[in-house]
Amino acid sequence: MMHILKKTAAMLALFAFCIAPLQAMAGDDEADGLFVVVTSDNAQTQMMAMVLSTQTVKQGKSVRMLLCGPGGELAVKGSEQTMLKPLDKSPQMLLKGLLSQGVTVEVCPLFLPNKGADASVLVDGVSVAKPPVIAKELRKENIRLFTF
Repeated sequence: MMHILKKTAAMLALFAFCIAPLQAMAGDDEADGLFVVVTSDNAQTQMMAMVLSTQTVKQGKSVRMLLCGPGGELAVKGSEQTMLKPLDKSPQMLLKGLLSQGVTVEVCPLFLPNKGADASVLVDGVSVAKPPVIAKELRKENIRLFTF
């Protein structure tokens, strides 16, 4: 009898061990959307943030984006842009596409004052983030945080 109980316990433990990752993967699809923070000045890194955000919107999920430090340059009109293959587009071009799809894009409140500029230099549709609002957004349960 004890031998059967040990085998049953071992089988249950194995089952639980195998099913837990499946439950975690299923839970990922339940996310309502992404909160994307871009701080990198690397064009390829910025582009991946834009590509993944675009795909998320296409999949019917929400995206909110915060651009800080060097990442804030993405939101500046006339800033130097790098065209990347295979799309032959710049990260800013994809950013503008996200804006046209209703994605909220903001720069950190420290970005413009430390650049010696005001909101007039920002691409149309980009605004300055309000820390209390961002703090609340980051606490939402069904939102995944991506940082680039």
